[in-house]
Amino acid sequence: MNKVELLAPAGSYESFLGAIHAGADAVYLGGVKYGARAFAENFDEETLCRAIYYAHLFDRKVYLTLNTLMKQSELNEVEEFLTPFYNAGLDGVIVQDLGLARYLIKNFPDLPIHGSTQMSVHSLAGVLALQKMGFSRVVLSRELSLQEIEYICKNSDIEIEVFVHGALCISYSGQCLFSSMVGGRSGNRGKCAQPCRLPYELLENDNTIDKGYLLSPRDLCGLEHLPSLVNAGVSCLKIEGRMKTPEYVATVTRIYRKYLDLALTDTQFSI
Repeated sequence: MNKVELLAPAGSYESFLGAIHAGADAVYLGGVKYGARAFAENFDEETLCRAIYYAHLFDRKVYLTLNTLMKQSELNEVEEFLTPFYNAGLDGVIVQDLGLARYLIKNFPDLPIHGSTQMSVHSLAGVLALQKMGFSRVVLSRELSLQEIEYICKNSDIEIEVFVHGALCISYSGQCLFSSMVGGRSGNRGKCAQPCRLPYELLENDNTIDKGYLLSPRDLCGLEHLPSLVNAGVSCLKIEGRMKTPEYVATVTRIYRKYLDLALTDTQFSI
């Protein structure tokens, strides 16, 4: 059975420690700029470098989120921002912006580049295009079926990552302008106000026909599908939650560690 990476979120150093000691193979986190969770605690240069060194003591990996859409002026600043983490041994970067990806592939040729789910890669053609560009991994759109995921895994030579747990967005892979339209805070710039999480009333001819959290999907929980995802050929299983508490991160990571190990060892799997 191939190794499948369990990837946990960290919005703070405490969450990072929780993920590492709960059994995550890798942790993804954001710096003070260019990440899609601008309101998480995030990591300054010193703390992020410390996290990289600490993770490597346990043979774990750290991925940095540079997954906002970039302004031209920001592209000129990325090298200075990224270099300290690159020198510390950063294991990969998660990217949404194609221009940034091209820049990183050219200027940091040995740094693994992961295509963020916000790139909305949902087909084999999209995966092969990123593979040809030099990406090392693609985080698939969360809307894909198990059959579609398996088809992509079997017909590409790039690592495939999928979300298995956490909050879902009402829009396709987070490609949403709701927050920016009503509040001037763009999700693609890391500042989503999550208006879809609020209660609404549905009106028909001025009559209320429904009300409640009409735009807020239930969270994803993929525990029962772990054996199928492993057999499909997925390289990495991702837990959402960079805005969650350290206790949440540690608890969810520990549970997925337990059941992923069962799925990987062909032990009788039941939840």
